[in-house]
Amino acid sequence: MADALIRSKKPATSARTPAGGAPTVPHSAAEAADPRIDVSAVTDLLLGTWAQTRRQARDMIKDPAFWEVDGQSVADHRERVLGQLRLLVEHGAAARAYPTEYGGQNDNGANIAGFEELVLADPSLQIKAGVQWGLFGAAIQQLGTKRHHDAWLKDAAELRLPGAFAMTETGHGSDVAAIGTTATYDADTEEFVIHTPFRGAWKDYLGNAALHGRAATVFAQLITGGVNYGVHCFLVPLRDEDGDFLAGIGGEDDGVKGGLNGIDNGRLHFDHVRIPRFNLLDRYGQVAADGTYSSDIPSPGRRFFTMLGALVQGRVSLDGASTTAAALALKIAVTYAGQRRQFDSGSGTPEVVLLDYGNHQRRLIPRIATAYAQAFAHDEFLRAFDGVFSGRTDTPSEREDLETLAAALKPLSTWNALDTIQECREACGGSGFLAENRLVGLHHDLDVYVTFEGDNNILLQLVGKRLLGDFSGQFKGASTGRLARYVAAQTAGKVFHGAGLRRLGQTVADFGSTARSVGLGLREEQQHQLLADRVQQMITDLAMRLRPASKLSPAAAAALFNENQAELIDAARAHGELLQWEAFSDALHTVGDDGTLRVLTWLRDLFGLSLIEKHLAWYLLHGRLSAQRAASVSRYVDRLCARLRPHAQDLVDAWGFEPEHVRAPIASGAESARQEEAIAYYAELRTSGAAPVPEKSLKKKR
Repeated sequence: MADALIRSKKPATSARTPAGGAPTVPHSAAEAADPRIDVSAVTDLLLGTWAQTRRQARDMIKDPAFWEVDGQSVADHRERVLGQLRLLVEHGAAARAYPTEYGGQNDNGANIAGFEELVLADPSLQIKAGVQWGLFGAAIQQLGTKRHHDAWLKDAAELRLPGAFAMTETGHGSDVAAIGTTATYDADTEEFVIHTPFRGAWKDYLGNAALHGRAATVFAQLITGGVNYGVHCFLVPLRDEDGDFLAGIGGEDDGVKGGLNGIDNGRLHFDHVRIPRFNLLDRYGQVAADGTYSSDIPSPGRRFFTMLGALVQGRVSLDGASTTAAALALKIAVTYAGQRRQFDSGSGTPEVVLLDYGNHQRRLIPRIATAYAQAFAHDEFLRAFDGVFSGRTDTPSEREDLETLAAALKPLSTWNALDTIQECREACGGSGFLAENRLVGLHHDLDVYVTFEGDNNILLQLVGKRLLGDFSGQFKGASTGRLARYVAAQTAGKVFHGAGLRRLGQTVADFGSTARSVGLGLREEQQHQLLADRVQQMITDLAMRLRPASKLSPAAAAALFNENQAELIDAARAHGELLQWEAFSDALHTVGDDGTLRVLTWLRDLFGLSLIEKHLAWYLLHGRLSAQRAASVSRYVDRLCARLRPHAQDLVDAWGFEPEHVRAPIASGAESARQEEAIAYYAELRTSGAAPVPEKSLKKKR
């Protein structure tokens, strides 16, 4: 009833709410003339291929024993999270990817899907579980052989052997190939000697290293017979049963961090620590008793990337968990924005709901579209991961594609999570800054996601190099004339006619309205063409600029590459955005309900047009859009936001989060109750005749 009072048909006249603004907006899909989404069907779509596992995980974490406790000390938080890991073991929710004989379920996709949902309980729990079973245990599983599995995998699965994953060093993070720790083989004793020769070679930022880890999978340069065979992985015992370091091993606590303080991150160093030859995880490289090295992969570079590729699941899980965290933030902020009122409408009616303001819609609704795009892209990503790691599609090319996909999507989703959570925090005002409403804590905890499991910029650089390699492959052995003709097509025909739009230079007036102008020019096919052409053009331009590198000295070639590094990363980011848009569009093709399809198509269009709007300068500079058409894009984004406003609550509700997952008082209905109480109070005051007279009315009488 209170909402009906707000939505007067009389246009607002206040300077704070322009005429034709907030007061006339329908607040829900039920009130709008547009079709509604089938919320439960969209929930199934968002939960994806492993929906059942996700639901099981969400049911499990309804137990308050899994929830983060605000204000807990670092020491108490760490012990709480360790106890939660034991609860995961009890619930059978740990190590789903391991073979059944070692306590797992042999289900790689379900393992990641269930693991990602833990971010709703406590991101520290999610990451510590990932350290134990997705890094330490996975290194044993993926880099070791059956004898290593028999020795350690079941103990890791059941948490009898808590472990750390010791790859990163103080002096080298993403550049794993350059780490300083060595593992030198001693043929006389059939042992490897693990050693950190200088301070920068200390292993750093390692979960489970400060307190709980009893062993570590340590990455080190394997040296035997005086030859360095590159980085390999070794299992190294760290502590005895009492928790004390073993001889030759030392370490430090990383201390209080910006977030994720339930994880005992620490540093490790090794002073000529001896381990048996058996402890080399030798799936990809073996050392015989006499010190002879052998490998089925003769190329050192390919061997190195194969070993790292076996551990790609960390990036997969961060992509999914970041999307879930962004969706949770949107659930909180949109729910609050649909209840919180601020400023009167200017026509004497009660205050306006935040989500009725155009700017508030602009802040939140495009981010809903992005979260949906990420969810659909992630499910495709997870299916690809499961195919490779189950063995169904495990080929070198599929693994390379998977690694490229991971490097493309993880940066976008982790960056977007921080952006979305921060915008949601600000959109909730002071309430968003309270710890109890979770947004500040989520931002702190997810901050490091952008730099671990691969720094985002480094990952995108890898994607860019892959795109350049694929581009160059098209012209291998091609004549100069053929290449010149291709370049000419890019700079002439493509610029003016290649985007799939008739007469790109036409004005908005040709169609008579913004809606028709964009609607006729930027539908699904044209959105895809614009996004895909941008990637192709960026890679083409880069390839042309880098082409002289083959004739330059190594130093000059490196300098040329460095000059173009920022453009390379931009191209890779554009590629990732295209993948997300394509995944969203593919998901639409599976929707059967007409109303749901209509609304989700608007949401996909909002995502696509928001991307085009974000890069309007590029499209203008490269002649893909006229100035007037570019202006119409922004206006149509506004129109889509307003059109989707009545569906906003349905769209965030469709994530399927229950009160135990949200746990934010401002999204619990408490704000709505407060607003209704205030409206009732003023209504009763006016009726009583005891309401004070506004000062302005006295001035008018004079």
